[in-house]
Amino acid sequence: MEVNPPKQEHLLALKVMRLTKPTLFTNIPVTCEDRDLPGDLFNQLMKDDPSTVNGAETLMLGEMLTLPQNFGNIFLGETFSSYISVHNDSNQIVKDILVKADLQTSSQRLNLSASNATVAELKSDCCIDDVIHHEVKEIGTHILVCAVSYTTQSGEKMYFRKFFKFQVLKPLDVKTKFYNAETDEVFLEAQIQNITTSPMFMEKVSLEPSMMYNVVELNTVKQVGEGVSTFGSRTYLQPLDTRQYLYCLKPKQEFAEKAGIIKGVTVIGKLDIVWKTNLGERGRLQTSQLQRMAPGYGDVRLSLEAIPDTVNLEEPFHITCKITNCSSERTMDLVLEMCNTNSIHWCGVSGRQLGKLNPSSSLYLALTLLSSVQGLQSVSGLRLTDTFLKRTYEYDDIAQVCVVSSTIQVEG
Repeated sequence: MEVNPPKQEHLLALKVMRLTKPTLFTNIPVTCEDRDLPGDLFNQLMKDDPSTVNGAETLMLGEMLTLPQNFGNIFLGETFSSYISVHNDSNQIVKDILVKADLQTSSQRLNLSASNATVAELKSDCCIDDVIHHEVKEIGTHILVCAVSYTTQSGEKMYFRKFFKFQVLKPLDVKTKFYNAETDEVFLEAQIQNITTSPMFMEKVSLEPSMMYNVVELNTVKQVGEGVSTFGSRTYLQPLDTRQYLYCLKPKQEFAEKAGIIKGVTVIGKLDIVWKTNLGERGRLQTSQLQRMAPGYGDVRLSLEAIPDTVNLEEPFHITCKITNCSSERTMDLVLEMCNTNSIHWCGVSGRQLGKLNPSSSLYLALTLLSSVQGLQSVSGLRLTDTFLKRTYEYDDIAQVCVVSSTIQVEG
């Protein structure tokens, strides 16, 4: 009968421990009223408990720290740190020790070892220690592969490895909305939700714009000449809470004059989010490039540069329009027609020639009109005709103006 030789035990032992911050110890208060059977016993026990806070024994607060009892959660954007120790459990001297730590993700394999050099020898009851760090940039399953190779005193080469699997979770849910203004400005609303089980301190939420835009953050208000956050002095985000951040992107001057270029820009920039958890553990996320749906202006774009908010009934007021040839190749010969509506009446000659408008160029036009109806009225009725192609472009509801009775004084 064939007998298999016993499996040889390794001379070295490998230990891997995750390095995390401790947590605050919390006790469960147990109290009773004085007239109950225990009397003041429970209250006195809580006062004598070293883990409670003096004067706040009945609250789940503590001044003591506890070491992690399990592996815990790892979130995207945090730094994964681990302590690796190889100990010589034998009474022999082991030579040519090589310790290698790799992190296997769904898309790549990364070498995390601080040094790939071979240790010449390791005496009995001695150890080789290493601390590895890695900023987690993928969600899903991660496998830490620790491999150890060495040579025994008899010259036999030995090798073993261990696998440590863990899941990387998503800490934040980020949703974005874009609003395209008539002035080529783009407003971005970013909704950020904390989907972890612990509160976060939001250290920074900023937008890094693309090369064609400048960004203005709209998350502060002026108070006594200083900008104060709209979220208050304590920017904590509780579990499952959502916060909205608003940004305004304006085209840089060199691109603002080129209507055709700005019209087709879809890449806006990316969000940079930095937070801290309970004991200062730092996390950081950068979104991919945010893209908007480019507005479709057609060949000719008409936008308002100036219009009053409030006007008097049946009194003329002035507006300034900007007409842009969005074509990059074709010159246009434009004719302006002004059509009255039930409430809006245009002053001036309709059907006048505006002349030739070169590709990607603009002209400014001052117009006069009045309203015969009170209330919030929509400015409509402008028509532009390109005589070259015999094509007419209609512009309705281009703006709104509040019309009040002339007996009400309109503030200038």
